[in-house]
Amino acid sequence: MCRNIRQLHNFEPPANEEEVDDAALQFVRKISGSNKPSQANAEAFDRAVTEVAASTRKLLDSLVTNAPPKNREEEAAKRRAKYEERFAA
Repeated sequence: MCRNIRQLHNFEPPANEEEVDDAALQFVRKISGSNKPSQANAEAFDRAVTEVAASTRKLLDSLVTNAPPKNREEEAAKRRAKYEERFAA
């Protein structure tokens, strides 16, 4: 899975539209193999991002959990620590 796509479910406050759009963009970039599509593919690329973002929002809105919401700062600190451990050499 693309390392730039982060978990969006069960955070307080909930994921905003920008986070959902960023994740959709990363997903489409990954599966298309292109960071920036050619002009011939731009419309299909943009449409895919829009559709993935809509599906993501629909999924996030329908998921339920009994777990307490996660703290964004704590999760970011965990990711930084994991990154530092991985690349500390």
